[in-house]
This record gives sequence, C-alpha cells and structure tokens, in this order.
Amino acid sequence: MQFSRQLGLSTLAMALAGALAAGPAFAADNARKASPAAAPKLQNWTAGGGTIGLRWNRDLAGDIGLRVTATPNKLAQPGWDGHEMFELRPANALEFEVRNGNLRAFLGGELQAQGGHVIESRFGRIDLSNFRLVPRKGGESPILDVVGADGVAWFYVDRLMYRLAADGTVLQVPTMDMRISPALARRIGQPEVADWAIADLTMDTQVLRQGALDAPRVTGKWHGAPVPNVPGATYQADLFMTSFNTQYMRCTGCQGEGGNGQVIFAPSSTLRNNINNGTAQAVVPNDPLGTSTALYTADIPWYQKFSGSFAPYSNDQHPYLIWNLYRFNTDGSIDQIGRSGVKHAFLTLNTSCLENPGNSQILGRGCADVYSTGNNDSSNSLGPRSEIIPHNNVWGRCGSIYDTNCDGVQNNSGNTTTDQRMVVRESQFSGTANAGATYRFESWYLARQDINILNSMGSTNATFTRGTNVWSVLNQTGAVGDYKLGPVIDRWVNPATTNPNERSIYLQTPEGSLKVAVKAQNLGGGQWRYHYAVMNLDFARAVTEGVEPNLRVISANGFDIVRIPVSDATISDIAFSDGDVDGGNDWNAFTYDGRLIFQSGSRANLLNWGTMFRFSFTANRAPSPNTMSLHIAARESREDLAAPGLLMPGPAVAAKR
Repeated sequence: MQFSRQLGLSTLAMALAGALAAGPAFAADNARKASPAAAPKLQNWTAGGGTIGLRWNRDLAGDIGLRVTATPNKLAQPGWDGHEMFELRPANALEFEVRNGNLRAFLGGELQAQGGHVIESRFGRIDLSNFRLVPRKGGESPILDVVGADGVAWFYVDRLMYRLAADGTVLQVPTMDMRISPALARRIGQPEVADWAIADLTMDTQVLRQGALDAPRVTGKWHGAPVPNVPGATYQADLFMTSFNTQYMRCTGCQGEGGNGQVIFAPSSTLRNNINNGTAQAVVPNDPLGTSTALYTADIPWYQKFSGSFAPYSNDQHPYLIWNLYRFNTDGSIDQIGRSGVKHAFLTLNTSCLENPGNSQILGRGCADVYSTGNNDSSNSLGPRSEIIPHNNVWGRCGSIYDTNCDGVQNNSGNTTTDQRMVVRESQFSGTANAGATYRFESWYLARQDINILNSMGSTNATFTRGTNVWSVLNQTGAVGDYKLGPVIDRWVNPATTNPNERSIYLQTPEGSLKVAVKAQNLGGGQWRYHYAVMNLDFARAVTEGVEPNLRVISANGFDIVRIPVSDATISDIAFSDGDVDGGNDWNAFTYDGRLIFQSGSRANLLNWGTMFRFSFTANRAPSPNTMSLHIAARESREDLAAPGLLMPGPAVAAKR
C-alpha cells in the first residue's frame, strides 16, 4: 500500500523530531492529552510490511562522488513526491513505546526492504538492496540506522513524520530525512558532509499491535473565539520560529570561490505555538520577541492542500514557509541575495505540547513542529510567492501551479529540482569581491491571523566554506549562538538604535507591513553616503477573483517606485540592489523636483512581499529627518505609502556671519 497523495482525514498522527531538545512526541488524532495527575499510559506498538520509498538528492550525491542506481525490484508506481518505491518484507516488524500518546523510544525489531539501491563510488560499492531500518540504541532521540548488505549503517534516518490511517491499521510516514553517516563521510574523504540529508523517505506499513485510544479533544480554540469564564478574553494566534539551520542541496555550474554557479540551500525549520493560558510566559527565552502578548493561545489549522473543507475557514488552510539569505557588506550596506518560493505545510508534529489537540492537522498550545531539509526540497510541496496574499495568508488555489484548470483536483506542480528553491550565485557569497562580508539566513512561517509576524521569523549567521565539490554552511544557533527572532533588517539597523545617523521604522497597514531602515555615513569633506533598505514583509495590493477555496490571485503586488527627498543636494554614485546578478532588471534612478526617484522598469521585478531592495547614493548634504514615499504597484494607481522619520539629505545651511 503506497502513501496516497491525500493524507486521510480521520487518522491517528504521530511524529518524531530528533532535533527537538524536548524530545520526540507522538500526536494521536484519536488520543487526547492526559491530565498532569494521571498515571502514564504505556503502550507498545508494532508495525511491519507495506512499502517504502526513497527520493534521492542525486545532484548532491553526484557532487560528493556517489552514483545511485536502483535494483530491479523497484515498483512501477512512484510515491507521492516521485519516490522510488519498494515492498517491505512482511516478516519483519518495528517495535516502539508510546506513553500518554507520545512516542518515547524504539524498543527493537527492524524493517527490511525488498529491493533498494546500489551506491557506486571510486571508494567502493555500497549495496543497499534489501536494506534494513534498525533502531539505534542509546541517545536522547530515536534514530533508525539504514543498514546495507554488509551490515554497516552507512546512512541513518531521523525527523520522521508519522500518521496512522484506516482506523489505525496503517502507519504512514509522509517524510523522513536520510542522512550521511560520519563513517561514510570519512570513507569518501569528505568529513564535512557527515549528517547531511541526502534522501527523503516515505513509508506505508501495517500496524500489527496497538493500544487502546482515547477520544480526541474537541477543539474550539480558534483565533477570535471567546475564552470560557474570562469575560472579554479571546484566543489569539501567535506562532514562534524557535530555530533553524541550513544545508547545501545542489549546484548548477559550480566553479568555487567567486564563481558563477547557481547554488541551492534549504533549511530545517522548527516552530512552536504560543504557550500562554492566562499568564505571559516566554516561548523563546532571553529574546525581546520571545514572549507573546496573547494571553490565551489559539489553535492553528494545519490542513494539507486539496484535503477538504475544515473549520475555522471552511477550507484547507495551512501555514507557509519561506527563507532568505542576506549579505552585510564592508561598506555598511546590506543586500538580500537569495529568496525561496513558498513551502506548503501539510502535517504538524505536535511535539512538546501543553495541550495536544490529538489531531495532526491542528497545532495546539505549546505544540512544536519541524519541517526538515529534505522535505523543504520537495517539488510537490513548493510554490511561487505570487500565489499567496501574505497579510491574511490566503492561497489562490484556483489557477495555481497545483490547480491550473481550477477544477479542485491537484495536478503535478511541474517543478524541477531548481524551481521554487532559493538559488544563490557563488559570486554573491564568496570570492575577493565579497572579502570581509558577513551573511545571515532568515526563515519565516506565515500563519493565518498571526498577531505578531516578527516572532514567527528568525535569523542566524552563516559562514560558507568550499569542500571538494560542495559548499558547507556553518550556522550558529542556540544559547551560545547567533539566533534571534525577527527579520534580518533589524540586525542591520536595530529599531532601538541610539546612533544619530541610523533610523528604522515599522509601517503597518491593513494590507500588510514593511520595515524601512537607513544608514548615513560621514565621508568627510561635506560628503555623506546614504544606504536605504526597504523590507516588504507582507504588504500586497491583491487583485482576486472568486472566493475560497476557489480563489484566484490575479496579482499580489508590493511597490514599484521609491521617492527619496534630497533637497538641493548634489547626488552621485547611485546604486540599486535587488540581490541578483541581472543588471537588465535593475530599477532606473533619476532626480526630479528635489527627489531621487527609483522606478521599476518591469512588472517582473517589483518590491513584493518577503523581499528587500537597497537604494544607495552619495550627497553633499548632512542628514535630517524627512519622509520617503513608496508607490503601490497597482494598475492605474497614484497611491503612495509614506515612510516618515527617516534620515535624508537636508537643505543647505546658511553660513553664520
């Protein structure tokens, strides 16, 4: 039985996230959270038989000198995301412990494929035909070793996302990362690739033994719903990005330092729902944005696209994930040099819950979730940003790449292994031209009616090194690292800065929000260098047809003109940066009526949501407060958005007599 394109609705979900410090968890659709005083309910489960599929990152495998070939036992029908499918031997079974609805540990047993792959390299042959998944003993997080015919675990599996379907008789695993073991990394002479995700696995297996299940919690804690017995209080949605890290996935035409290759990176991103239930507590300690102002936590819907119509929005609402890359230049400026498409979430792990809704399509209070590197590189889960209205997180399914003829039936996305990914040129993050620059990744979950988008995004610094044929990324996260909530633009100019030559403002409108920051540098001799960064967080002037779920987004545009008052200053060294290496789509710059005007020459390169552009120039005037204006990129519109309180070249000051 293969994993269906639509995950069942009346299913028992279970999830294992090895990277979560709080430990793995098992979230059951038919199991409610036991009260704190209740004795632990210990259950031993077994599952075996069925099918397993592998979707190799063959680009990455080739980069590190591995060639993946399939054995003749591959099934004819591919898996849900192009996985190569194999039968599992019915005689084998995996045993695991469940306590109060949480997966605590693997107890023993194993699963074995009937077929598999052979890995060829100049260092020898690895036979993964009839490979076994064997629980690794010890450690805080359950891991399955992938054992080859020689009895060696050359790979291992973690960050599994489980679901039990068909009345709990079929265990489905939509996705799990298969990673390179340190032993294999040493064998091929590339220790830097140890623990990298190189394949995404999916699995259907039969449940052979299960324990009794409680009824699920009936949820009504949607955003805006009244809190019982608390007059005037309502539940509010507030999602937090708690951590992430990033991995190299593949490259087209890579040359190394300063080259022109197109490199693709993908994150593993972890979030957690607000934990408040009447009292404010920190979700992310020691961070200014780490505590929610929402005293009562709303549940967040998490339904897979095309799965049906559900409360509270009468559709298949789910969060979205995007990621960006920024360069901090030695001249004080900043550039956004990489942008992903949109990842459509489809299942929540519900780990570390304070109130487990018992439903993998609902994120409960304090519940955490993680979408891992391999899954964030999935062609059937990624789409363009232009299909999303970001400030209300509505997806225009009708006419999207997944429903091109608007019939409500999912079609293939048509994505290749480069479409909708974050693609960055080597010359943008390496080479002598960028000597001294520093880099930061940003990852952001978008959830409908989230009251504070700034804490659902986070950033961490990154260092790039070139190995034999791959780019390694060192991320610093955690208590001793560099991780912070909020957008990267706030790390370029702190909103609370006391520097008189820096300013940052936050503009919020009914159509979304943006941040604008400026640095003015005294070059001496009466010359000043001005760097402006405009980060369109989630502003979009949307034009639509129809209503959900058959909504069509015709356009969701941001801005196409930026006007900066420059008084009577002499302007020179004008620079525009949209973060790519295509000079043909740069905005035009000219002065008119005391203003420096940057204007898009094409509707294809607007300042849309999730995007930052930079505008720089030199002027012979010192800075003084003034107002920038941004023209909304709507057809036949003259509407501007004002950004007051920024620093701009002031008028000439008369000499004292």
